[in-house]
Amino acid sequence: MNRSTLSPSKKKTSISLSKACDGFLKFKVAEGLSQRTIDSYEYYLHQWIDYIGDQDVANIHPSDLTNYLAWLRTEYKPKRWNGNRDPLAPKSMKNVYTALKSFFKWLSVEFNMKNPFVNIPSPKFPPHSIEIFTKEEIDKLLKACAYSREASPGNRRSFVMRRPSADRDKAILLTLLDTGMRAGEICSLLVEDLDQKTGKITIKQGISGGAKGGKGRTVFLGKVARKAVWVYLAKREDGDDPTAPLFTSHHDRPFNRNSLRILVRRLGERAEVPKVHPHKFRHTFATTYLRSGGDIFTLQALLGHASLDMVRHYVRVAELDIENAHRKASPVDNWRL
Repeated sequence: MNRSTLSPSKKKTSISLSKACDGFLKFKVAEGLSQRTIDSYEYYLHQWIDYIGDQDVANIHPSDLTNYLAWLRTEYKPKRWNGNRDPLAPKSMKNVYTALKSFFKWLSVEFNMKNPFVNIPSPKFPPHSIEIFTKEEIDKLLKACAYSREASPGNRRSFVMRRPSADRDKAILLTLLDTGMRAGEICSLLVEDLDQKTGKITIKQGISGGAKGGKGRTVFLGKVARKAVWVYLAKREDGDDPTAPLFTSHHDRPFNRNSLRILVRRLGERAEVPKVHPHKFRHTFATTYLRSGGDIFTLQALLGHASLDMVRHYVRVAELDIENAHRKASPVDNWRL
């Protein structure tokens, strides 16, 4: 069949990709998607248009899309802030696929055009590996919160100094670890969202709560983490202001996802703990929760997952840890009976 042959039920559309992309993004804003999702769609769609050229949407064929996805997987070298040029992660590839699929589905409905993406399967990847912190690594990170690196001046003894942000940084790490919150959620918290008597934290619904999909929920802080937050707030002038951010960065500004990521990465470098990022605390919380006897349905509610799919990944990690622990501790094997 000739590629230019059109279905009799579909009217040929004449609109450029960039103009269609602009209309699609406006539609998604009106639909109520989060700004984070809108930004993600915009980035991946503009990246694709840069690759293929700003041509008429009617000229796009399934082979153009499959070729692009194959190029991303095999040849594309991302330019990252840290200089890493590794191929796109499976999650990023899935995000590209989702953006393109949503865009062409909207086009097919809005302009009654044939959807070239309809039969393109989702990229397949091996199961995502989940990395968690050990107790020793958490201890190192907490020590890195408290003290600067050892200084060794030539004319005096070596010394360390307590960091000005020690209380804040400890409170942030313990809150991440004890609740499993996402980065955007902890950055959006206000003082009033934490009940310091019970440890109950309310993650608000909608954009203001920072939750994925705008879905609010309730999580809890234990006694140790609650005390750390209290100590931090007690030294802040606005610590009793219900509308103040729960955690502030420089100049009393609330954290954002990027500034939080930089903070924990630098703490990891100071503590010499590899691969420190906010989401790793979430993984650690979930896995430790299951190891300690928590059930998957309660964990699903605490993490704010719409389905049990991701929770099952944590179950597999927890079971693997139990298997490895038994292998090391087996009395029959170790006693060589």
